[in-house]
Amino acid sequence: MKSPSVIVLRTKAFFTEIGDMSYFAVRFFKEVFKRPFEFKELLRQCYYMGNRSLLLVAVTGFILGLVFTLQSRPTLMEFGAQSWMPSMVSISIVREIGPVIIALICAGRIGSGIGAELGSMRVTEQIDAMEVSGTNPFKYLVVTRIMATTLMLPLLIIFGDAIALVGSAVVENLKGEVSYLLYFNEVFNALKFTDVFPATIKSFFFGFAIGLVGCYKGYHCKKGTVGVGEASNAAVVYTSMLLFIIDFIAVFVTDIFFEI
Repeated sequence: MKSPSVIVLRTKAFFTEIGDMSYFAVRFFKEVFKRPFEFKELLRQCYYMGNRSLLLVAVTGFILGLVFTLQSRPTLMEFGAQSWMPSMVSISIVREIGPVIIALICAGRIGSGIGAELGSMRVTEQIDAMEVSGTNPFKYLVVTRIMATTLMLPLLIIFGDAIALVGSAVVENLKGEVSYLLYFNEVFNALKFTDVFPATIKSFFFGFAIGLVGCYKGYHCKKGTVGVGEASNAAVVYTSMLLFIIDFIAVFVTDIFFEI
């Protein structure tokens, strides 16, 4: 059993890191509106995080649509409710399953990459060299990456949701002999503004969380190659936890808002 002193120290370290990360976020908002604006680096990061993640997101979304439809179809058939399949799958994927699963996939790919990249730059003193040369490394390295994840993740989630619905349509076409036109007509009839808008808004927060945690862990990486691995691993773990917290808050606020 751990002694009370160890528990106190770990609790203190946890809240200290929360405070440091909050200060890191405040610094980002201060720097994002200051000149010079690193548009070229921002576009490069958007390409790196967006375009290079398309294949992974597409495969994940397609398999998600296949598996979810295959698992749900037998239950609906027991109640004679196969006709509800397009509406049920589309609402479930667009509202909750698609954004969360794709955000977790991107946290593993993008978040760990940011943590490892900035961590290696900190260990090899490249960031220190940028500070000495008069360049603002926070502006060039951190702001551009957080902005890129915030802008790209909603697009990746929309793309992944679309591919997931295609995968679901394939199953329905093969199993239930439902035409693709009929399937997507039912999908668009079922989806409402109140389904799409909250999911899109929270995807921006997902992207911000991925960029923020990855940059924070990499920027404050400890010395040594071991620290790079720890920063990359911690970026994924912390981001995954933060994504679930953000999702809970988003669902809670959305439920209250639309009840009013």
